[in-house]
Amino acid sequence: MSQYKIEAGTGQHIGDREEQQDRTALFAAPKAPGYMMAVVADGMGNMGALAAEQVINTAQQIFERFSPLTDTVEEILHSIAKEADTVIKLSAMSSDKKPHSTVALLIITPENSAIWAHVGDSRLYYFEGPNCVKRTTDHTYFEQLKAENKLDESKAKDPLLVNLLVNVLGSSSDFTLSINRRDGLKIGDSFLLCSDGLWRYFNEAELGAAIAMNSPRKASEMLIAKARERAVNGKADNCTLAIVKLVKPPKEVKDYTVQKMRRAI
Repeated sequence: MSQYKIEAGTGQHIGDREEQQDRTALFAAPKAPGYMMAVVADGMGNMGALAAEQVINTAQQIFERFSPLTDTVEEILHSIAKEADTVIKLSAMSSDKKPHSTVALLIITPENSAIWAHVGDSRLYYFEGPNCVKRTTDHTYFEQLKAENKLDESKAKDPLLVNLLVNVLGSSSDFTLSINRRDGLKIGDSFLLCSDGLWRYFNEAELGAAIAMNSPRKASEMLIAKARERAVNGKADNCTLAIVKLVKPPKEVKDYTVQKMRRAI
């Protein structure tokens, strides 16, 4: 069983956009004590906010039904992405719009494991103390060219390639869900899930230091404020994040009251 306490928090800013199309949430599993989930979804296109909302609603509904006696965490993550993808596509058909969404999902288990998944360029960072030991790879044309060793200097400097998504929920093509895990979690580990409206303004060292040295709420406030400060020309995107930290549980204070002594007897 886990030897740490989970501290978590979320934060959002609309940036310079007219609408907040990102969504984030933290959930517990009623049928699976000790399991928790963090979700970040970045909606895009017409009705992008609706697409992101569908991701959050789907994640909540499926996680509420989750039981480790009948389901694996990986199956749950696949189910969330698949059902959200289907609902977004149906919404697009009924409205003649083209909403789609990215997603980053994290589940922490009472067996000291973390399993995460993502679609698109919403990221998950895993830190040991202030050090980033793992992060998701964006599903962009830029990263695809890098993986295929086809990225030349001109393409590397093209902002359209950097931001062009090749994998999202709600697209006409099938999505690909990338899943990873980490076992043996310990005190001092932390996770950051965030939209591109946040991560584009920071390097990994800055993110790790902010999270390691502050509570999730304080770190969220600091990172959003700094992202707003670094944004230029009034073009900042929606900024959304969720932070999960594994901290040392408080020491139990011994209280030898009469009631406790009677129970002991």
